[in-house]
Amino acid sequence: MTDLLKSMAVAASGMAAQGSRLRITTENIANADTPGYRRKLIPFEATEDGGVRAGRVNLDPAEPRKIYDPANPLADADGYYEGSTVDVITEVANAREAQRSYEANLKMFDQARQMTSSLLGLLRQ
Repeated sequence: MTDLLKSMAVAASGMAAQGSRLRITTENIANADTPGYRRKLIPFEATEDGGVRAGRVNLDPAEPRKIYDPANPLADADGYYEGSTVDVITEVANAREAQRSYEANLKMFDQARQMTSSLLGLLRQ
């Protein structure tokens, strides 16, 4: 019985971590056109009980791309300003991967819940 409860806890930790990843990804997409915005990255860390948790949010070390627009008020003397480091296609792929991982953890959680329920039903008889 404890193994089933542990598997539910591990699946729940995976869902929480993927939820955090999805939140960071949506923040990145929302700020894709914000000048000077640096993409946020969130690493995962293994826990002692076999689960996973979201680590500390880091900023993308990549250099922002230079955009030529002399009419922009943020432009320097040469007409360039710093864009964001967000690639929308990459972020959409990350969001899709996070969603699928979340769904896989949800299915594992549901399977463990059903097995626990069946076991309790057998013990009542």
